[in-house]
Amino acid sequence: MIACLVAVTIDTTRASDIPAPSPDKLEHITAFFNNEVGTGRIPGAVILIQQHGKPVYLKSFGFRDVTAKAPMTPDTIFALHSMTKPITNVAAMMLVDEGRLSPQDPLSRYIPAFADVKVGIEPDGGNDLSKLELVPPIRPVTIEDLMRHTSGITYEYIGADWIQKLYHEGHLFDGPFDNKQFVARLAKLPLSRQPGTLWRYGHSTDVLGRVIEVITGKTLYQFEKERIFDPMQLKDTKFVLDPETERTRLAEPLPSDTILIDGERDRRAHPEWESGGGGLLSTILNYARFAQLLLNGGELDGKRYLSPAAFKTMTTDHIGPGSGVGRDYWYFPGDGFGYGYGIAVRTDPGIAKPLPPGSIGELKWDSGSGTYFGVDPKLDMIYIMLEQTQTERQRITPAFRKLVYDAFGAD
Repeated sequence: MIACLVAVTIDTTRASDIPAPSPDKLEHITAFFNNEVGTGRIPGAVILIQQHGKPVYLKSFGFRDVTAKAPMTPDTIFALHSMTKPITNVAAMMLVDEGRLSPQDPLSRYIPAFADVKVGIEPDGGNDLSKLELVPPIRPVTIEDLMRHTSGITYEYIGADWIQKLYHEGHLFDGPFDNKQFVARLAKLPLSRQPGTLWRYGHSTDVLGRVIEVITGKTLYQFEKERIFDPMQLKDTKFVLDPETERTRLAEPLPSDTILIDGERDRRAHPEWESGGGGLLSTILNYARFAQLLLNGGELDGKRYLSPAAFKTMTTDHIGPGSGVGRDYWYFPGDGFGYGYGIAVRTDPGIAKPLPPGSIGELKWDSGSGTYFGVDPKLDMIYIMLEQTQTERQRITPAFRKLVYDAFGAD
């Protein structure tokens, strides 16, 4: 099973110049997650660190389901939530490579309802929707806005109270719906900000998934299965599990993790919705192959999936100085990170003291369910943490990053 992770052989001289992890310090990771499970903070986790295309650390902790006492294993399937976003953006960049899509295209070219979208101006007093002013956008929403989260489309739990209220009143999740129907509901809501002016996390990647469907004439899963999952041998990466053969391998949150349980209940209640922003499920070994693709610059097992130009475009910061894009409290890439298309990229050391660990050029993303991955070209290394916890993720994620970089000699 581990052998399938060997993706590339790098030059031995180059490899010798890159520090290897300390076995003793890797055991600090083991001690940390044993304690997390032993103290009942999380049900379990699977951790992978892979360098030079080979795993240097792969361990499972605790249970995939504490109620059933089912042990965690490397083939456990996790709801990826927002770690779906980089995959959707790779799919979109394949269409860019083929000349079928451009980041500069107006969104309305593919979804005409967005030609009439308005921008909401916060009412006096903040929440009186009768005073909400709707104005035309200063420019059309573009595909790039979807890719870099500058469309003004938000999530129903992010932003000012007035926009959250409008999203809840939009009944986005009522009844059965597919990507076409979901995006049609979104298009009826105002944008929370003018396009291109603020990084705002939201349903932009779900809309991008629908754009892929419009261009290809296939569902998002059909296209991704044909172009990514099957060729890359990601057999456990999909939107819906087979209830008889796969459902028992799914990782479950703790019964006390009510926010994540509610979110998972909503996700599972809509198997017809292939959410490009958060709907995929996968295993750590599957996601490692996708992360290795990013480390290799768009290539895996000798097959190129993205051109060097497309890969560079996707992994370049598009919201930094000169972009006109603002940041606020909900800027999730964090200290020292810019944002490309569907993924954060380390652009500077940051301003926190002590400085966050990591390397310039590092790629990363995570999710509200506690999943996390990083791609570090400087160390020729990927690292992945799959767990299901909303309550502990903000504490565990920085601790995990530090433990990984400590193992490679980071101070």
